[in-house]
Amino acid sequence: MRSFARLEEGPGLGYYRVLTDASGEPFIRSLYVPDQSTVTLAVKVPEALRSLVTHVRWRWRAQTFPRGGDECRAGATDSAADVYLTFKTRLRWYTLKYVWSSVGKKGVVCDQKRFVVSSQDTIVLESGPPANEWRDEEIDVRGAFRAHFKGGDANADVPDFVGLGILSDGDATHSESSADYARFVLVY
Repeated sequence: MRSFARLEEGPGLGYYRVLTDASGEPFIRSLYVPDQSTVTLAVKVPEALRSLVTHVRWRWRAQTFPRGGDECRAGATDSAADVYLTFKTRLRWYTLKYVWSSVGKKGVVCDQKRFVVSSQDTIVLESGPPANEWRDEEIDVRGAFRAHFKGGDANADVPDFVGLGILSDGDATHSESSADYARFVLVY
């Protein structure tokens, strides 16, 4: 948990804190309050493992859902929790943004962005209450990349998996948002 650092330049971890539960297991707690600048925490995958990672696992639990947060609606793109999986070729970045939405429909893909040097898809992985309930997730990073950026071609090359990030925000809806993140595991 302590390997996560701010994606942007700046002091400290912003509105994130590393805590431990009653069993001593560490987790990251986010607490975004209106009018703060949003902060993404990220961790780089060691270079020797980037081409070997096949799956990513983590636990998360939403605590506070941003009022009306809907990643698929312009002007309301806030989530209790986001996990970013990022890939890179020599010249291009690709990001899969998995969200725990306030109101979005599970499984929906939206806010697809395609630019010359970057592409991103947002996937609603969890939606709505109950709050304060841990959910375990596992993503096949190669399969997910091919599904979103290569039209499902099972033989398409997959660029190196270079890092992951977390974010809780409420800046678009001007509302509080919070979540907990734990047990990030890279499988190779």
